[in-house]
Amino acid sequence: MTNELLGRALVEEATKKSGLIWVQGTGPSRALWHVWHEGAAHLVGDGPGEQPLPGLADGSIATVTVRSKDKGGRIVGWRAKVTELAPRGEAWEAAVAELKGKRLNAPDGEGVPDRWARECRVLRLDLVEPLTDLPEDRLAAAPLPTTATTREPIPQGLHRLLLRGKRKRG
Repeated sequence: MTNELLGRALVEEATKKSGLIWVQGTGPSRALWHVWHEGAAHLVGDGPGEQPLPGLADGSIATVTVRSKDKGGRIVGWRAKVTELAPRGEAWEAAVAELKGKRLNAPDGEGVPDRWARECRVLRLDLVEPLTDLPEDRLAAAPLPTTATTREPIPQGLHRLLLRGKRKRG
């Protein structure tokens, strides 16, 4: 009983403090931003401009890995029951109020709850069991395919312009 309580406390504290959690449903593990609210992690996604949530279906079980905020290393893992919150329900409204405060660079500002209600899913991840024995391997994986691209190479003369400003000041 004591180990179970300590495991739950570790999961809650680590998940609260971490900005990202790694969540694996039926597909590959993904880094997702979240909010810890009312004893569970809450996610929003699957809409335009929001994080993808593939493999996370209502009623399924997901594996969550929590990283350290300062060092980035794995602290704890846990199994979670996934629940999709009904838009505009009491639980949905409470979760969205918390998520909205943590959403960076929302394109629609105050209108974000309306967009989330129309176009996105809000998921609640409830702790089923802490995974106290972490895997021995690193769990490293190849990056997932993406449409994001890097910038073109910098123009050839740019470094000279940047250095010229430092010479004048120095």
